[in-house]
Amino acid sequence: MKRFVLPLLLTVTLILAACGPSQTTPLPPSGTSQTDPQPFDPAQGKPAAVSTETPQAEAGDLTRSDQQGAVTVEVTPLNLDDPSEQIEFDVVLDTHSVDLSMDLATLATLTTDTGATVQATVWDAPRGGHHVAGKLIFPATQESKSILDGATMLTLTIVNVDAPSRIFEWELK
Repeated sequence: MKRFVLPLLLTVTLILAACGPSQTTPLPPSGTSQTDPQPFDPAQGKPAAVSTETPQAEAGDLTRSDQQGAVTVEVTPLNLDDPSEQIEFDVVLDTHSVDLSMDLATLATLTTDTGATVQATVWDAPRGGHHVAGKLIFPATQESKSILDGATMLTLTIVNVDAPSRIFEWELK
């Protein structure tokens, strides 16, 4: 019996270490600097939540990221050049401490600088877990008109995913 205790303890320790929070500080994206210290929120006794939207690094890089609270959200538009009947986004949610079983379609809105606003209609992703990836879908038209007509800026807002709101923006051609 004693010869099984040490391997069992080692296995359990490795599993817990793999699922535990990371103790390393992520490096800033290539081409950016991290000279400003993270603001501290004395009311909560911890660093303040800071949106870390990834700037558009290259012409073809449309992925935006937000790392507020304990959840990282990455969003990539899939068909802004040709939205047809719907506008689609790949969304990746990643955490080690928050249950991600929510219906993201009820928490997401898409807005243009021309005033058009639409609610997401579909969140096509598995429910629950700590690492969720799926497709968030919005209608491309409102009152028989494309919501992108005349727009130069597109804003995706996601609320109540371990932060009051997360805002992702894209400049349109």
